[in-house]
Amino acid sequence: MSPAPVRLRHLPAVGLDDLVREAELLVRVDRKYVVGIDEVDALLGQVPPGTRVLRIDGERDFGYRSTYFDTPDLRSYLTSGRSSRGRWKVRDRTYEDTGGTWLEVKTAGPRNQTVKRRLARPGPAQGAFCPEGTALLDGVVGPGTAGALRPVLVTTYRRSTLLLPGAAARVTVDVDLGWASLTSGRELTRPRLAIVETKTGSTPSPVDRLLWARGHRPVRISKFGAGMAALHPGLPRLKWHRALERHLSCPTRPTGGTTS
Repeated sequence: MSPAPVRLRHLPAVGLDDLVREAELLVRVDRKYVVGIDEVDALLGQVPPGTRVLRIDGERDFGYRSTYFDTPDLRSYLTSGRSSRGRWKVRDRTYEDTGGTWLEVKTAGPRNQTVKRRLARPGPAQGAFCPEGTALLDGVVGPGTAGALRPVLVTTYRRSTLLLPGAAARVTVDVDLGWASLTSGRELTRPRLAIVETKTGSTPSPVDRLLWARGHRPVRISKFGAGMAALHPGLPRLKWHRALERHLSCPTRPTGGTTS
């Protein structure tokens, strides 16, 4: 397991309630960057003064486990990969260190925005949805969606979350990246990479500009889309093909059980 970035220990802390109050950002613009794990500490050393890191029970990085759902004809994967106006993603997200599971539905909003709706779940995915979850899915995605969905992919990682000063913006840093297909049995790990994601309104954050100055540009990458494309040989790679080849080192589709 990769250690949490050292510089996180030197940033002032913010609690979860304050983070949500200042920058919940359920409607937002997401920009993602793939960065070598060795560069993360240097990046954190240049964040704006006053940047705070989420701390819960004394910890500053947390394990996440997300189970993604799709229909048998992979409507979520294909509409997301083709940037269709009606694209959507459905996942159960479990916070492994702090507890709690949420059903989350992400849809495309205007001007490249992402709209997220969420509902507390009693536990990790078991392949069925409660009445409230069914109503949410059928209302947001379309009638009958909940009954058609099945779990297809699990992603795991450890996340640190930064709150930027005065910008209503958050930055997440994900390390220990792992994927496991629930249908093909294949797995993928990338311990030497981090995914840095900025979550803002329409205006780029200071961290976006910092990344640009260091030679990084936003990457079309989705943990769901990249994982599905990498671990299912028969799928078209769609808009994720460059990220798979250039950043995740997946120039050819895996033929064995585990890729590291």
